[in-house]
Amino acid sequence: MSRAFRAVAAAAASTLGTIVVRDLFQRKHALLRNFPLIGHARYLIEAVGPELRQYVVAANNEERPFTRDQRRWVYASAKKENNYFGFGTDNDVEYTAGYPVIKHRTFGRAVPPSAPMAAHEVELPCAKVIGVARGRPGAFRPKSVVNISAMSFGSLSGNAVEALNRGAVLADCLQNTGEGGISRYHRHGGELIFQIGTAYFGCRDAEGRFNLDKLKDVVAGAPVRALEIKLSQGAKPSLGGLLPAPKVSAEIAAARGVAEGRDCVSPSRHAEFSDTDSLLDWLELLAAETGLPVGIKSAVGDLDFWYELTDLMRETARGVDFVTIDGGEGGTGAAPLIFTDTVSLPFQLGFARVYRIFAERGLHEQVAFIGGGKLGLPDNAVVGFALGCDMINVAREAMLAIGCIQAQKCHTDTCPTGVATQNAWLARGLVPQVKAVRVANYIKTLRRDLVKVAEACGAEHPGLITTESVDILDGRTGSTPLHDVYGYQSGMGLPSAADREEIIRLMTAREPQGGSAPPSPSAVG
Repeated sequence: MSRAFRAVAAAAASTLGTIVVRDLFQRKHALLRNFPLIGHARYLIEAVGPELRQYVVAANNEERPFTRDQRRWVYASAKKENNYFGFGTDNDVEYTAGYPVIKHRTFGRAVPPSAPMAAHEVELPCAKVIGVARGRPGAFRPKSVVNISAMSFGSLSGNAVEALNRGAVLADCLQNTGEGGISRYHRHGGELIFQIGTAYFGCRDAEGRFNLDKLKDVVAGAPVRALEIKLSQGAKPSLGGLLPAPKVSAEIAAARGVAEGRDCVSPSRHAEFSDTDSLLDWLELLAAETGLPVGIKSAVGDLDFWYELTDLMRETARGVDFVTIDGGEGGTGAAPLIFTDTVSLPFQLGFARVYRIFAERGLHEQVAFIGGGKLGLPDNAVVGFALGCDMINVAREAMLAIGCIQAQKCHTDTCPTGVATQNAWLARGLVPQVKAVRVANYIKTLRRDLVKVAEACGAEHPGLITTESVDILDGRTGSTPLHDVYGYQSGMGLPSAADREEIIRLMTAREPQGGSAPPSPSAVG
């Protein structure tokens, strides 16, 4: 045995002996006092538990919030690999109450093309023109019903935000800024929905108060198509936020309009309004001053707010242009476990209750409805569209597409793939130009699959899928139509007749291979 080897062995033994002595006499951990040295294995296994479950233990349909099958579908779609599954479903369909079943039609109005369309060929515009009902000068029809949800620079790395923005250009979709303002990473050509949170980041004065002139400057200096007032989000409803001082870099401080190196706090409530009436006043002020459509984003809890909002919209000339409903199963924001698990309704239940309130007052055709909360999976998305969604937002699914491995370390600043961190070394692993292509591939593939399912249901567009096309299983021996589950009247989840006619025209007027479609008059501008 060489002298060097003996020296290394002695050093190792000395180190282990030191750890044993420390464990025996420390007072914090009973496990280590009773089982010195080997007790550390428990903490190591706990630390890598999510990774072990993903790669070693979990079956295809286990693991949450996204199963192995769901992640595999997103990854394969993002890489343009084979995203099919063989040998049938391994879901326990017969015995799973609440399981949605999409009912295909033997004959339908929509006739699928004889040659399947590639993902990049599928155009899927929104069935509604956002803002047109209230005459907003900036009213527009979104080019994609699948868009990137609110994830701010600060919660995500700059490289991740840039990848999403570049991907939005390639997929011809919208990117929501989140409440962290517009950074240089948002300025790579992608069109934006500017979110205004409770701290008014990006449009605030030195004291943290909302500043209209700064908002107008932001809108004038970036491709902002609409404004979204964030009331709450599914991951942490009715909670504010905290970006700790070490993460508030010069770039984050500039984007948010805050001091560098100091805690960045988001209050739990807005200061610019105190009730539904003053909210509508402020919303109309923003719309008048910017010319843009203005909407609200909220998780769903107590319904009194929604009754008040729709009553005021019916009685006055004020109103929202769009409503984004976030399900309680949303998850891009860190929160206490009690809020993550039990505060706010899950998407389907919350959305259906809000949509029904608008529909019962005859307002649902004037407002565009956007859904969020695991809707980046085709089966969830179809149910969302059947319930009345005009568009869906994808958040965690977009994160998966740019490299997230569901390590569940988003709140620790140690994200191993550089997605949800401000650690420069970790963020460098994410190359925006490469990941932009992947998120675009994923969004295009999702749109293509939604068109294919819509055609199976006899419709030209997922926004035209009705609640009659979906049953919810009650168990092995029965099912209930989706409209009966949520108390919908016939046709309640559909756009207006004029919007339906126009979206059918847009979908059927696409230029086929080797020819051109005949012109047709437009029903809606």
